[in-house]
Amino acid sequence: MNMPFKANKILGSAIAAALLSTATVHAADVEIRLGHVLAESHSWHQAALGFAEQVAAETDGRVEVRVFPSGQLGTETEVIEGLQFGSVQAAIIGSGSFQSIEPKLGIIEMPYAWSSREVAFEALDGEFGDQLAALLADKGIVNLAWWENGYRNITNNRGPIETPGDLAGLKIRVTPDPIRLATFQSFGAEPAPLAFGELYSALQQGVFDAQENPVSIILGSSFYEVQDYLSLSEHVWGAASLVISQSVWDKISTEDQPIVKAAAEAWRDKQREMVGSANAEVIAELEEKGMEVNEVDKAAFIEAAQPIWDAQAETFGPELMSAIQAYRQ
Repeated sequence: MNMPFKANKILGSAIAAALLSTATVHAADVEIRLGHVLAESHSWHQAALGFAEQVAAETDGRVEVRVFPSGQLGTETEVIEGLQFGSVQAAIIGSGSFQSIEPKLGIIEMPYAWSSREVAFEALDGEFGDQLAALLADKGIVNLAWWENGYRNITNNRGPIETPGDLAGLKIRVTPDPIRLATFQSFGAEPAPLAFGELYSALQQGVFDAQENPVSIILGSSFYEVQDYLSLSEHVWGAASLVISQSVWDKISTEDQPIVKAAAEAWRDKQREMVGSANAEVIAELEEKGMEVNEVDKAAFIEAAQPIWDAQAETFGPELMSAIQAYRQ
């Protein structure tokens, strides 16, 4: 015999309520969308997935992180604005991009600031990094860990770059920050900013002759398809910041905040290992794909970059300048 309609409706409502209750029990207390502009093949993305998995496991699902690559949440400039307003929860950002809200963050990516990756790690994982993180905190952004972007190198379609003079008149895309623009102007190039997501097509169409990025990005973004020459200038070593909006951080319980922070630092170390171990292999692969690779006269580039340090001393202030000079010696 069929169940009366009223009873059937009551039973259906009870089942729905039970399912909703179960879902609520398992729902995360804090859901975080984490964005970055690079491809899924890049170490940022691979490490971000590991970070998300560790956070979910160690908080028993109370904190859930979902990762959005390839600029799905916007350009770095747009994401930084979102972090300040809380409309974007978390991100991995090339640290130099924070100059739009705090010019002093540009000190990390000053030309030839670091004699090695390891020296940069020591500085950023210590008091120097804490000073810079405090500047971000003043802007409503919590830095969870300093990851790595790597050494930037120059690609172009004109010929090998060996000295700054070889850049004369070269139209090169750079990140939208004043220090990078000034650096390449001092090298004699014609730099201009452009959003990363528009770069491939701009190179393909000849809007720019050249660009500068870490080799992992050159490979992952297939720039070898539209650029013939790779010159290993290593003119800038860049950090990446795994950050979270202060408003979102405050929603995470005091029990879970240390877990999230520890996971960020654990995957910081793993992401740096990915960058270091893959560098030579990436260069070899770019050569296999047809790029001509050459070394540069670094002494000539370092000399050409010195005026940038003199010009930026006032922007960074004596405290930061003194701190970074201690690591440069």
